[in-house]
Amino acid sequence: MKNDTQVYVKSSFEAAEMYGKAFGAEITFEVKNDTETAYAHCELSVNGEGFLALSEAANPCDINIVHKMKWETMTFNVFEMGSEEAVYNAFNILSDGGGLQYN
Repeated sequence: MKNDTQVYVKSSFEAAEMYGKAFGAEITFEVKNDTETAYAHCELSVNGEGFLALSEAANPCDINIVHKMKWETMTFNVFEMGSEEAVYNAFNILSDGGGLQYN
């Protein structure tokens, strides 16, 4: 599987766990913020290859402003996942409570 993505999220510890489950990834590098309540930077790998980096989004992270300004908060360019089952597993985990916005 190949991906080169950086995402800025709320609840970065939980996000890293969710992405790990969705893609079979493990944390291979992490830097926590000064209060150790979030990731300043976290890297996930699949089969030893870098897959995703994430960081806690800065406050405030008003989604209405993000969408109005058309700021990109994340992009997934995943390919070579290995099987249709892997694609469906990722989709099912990530679509729970998620949504799409078309501009």
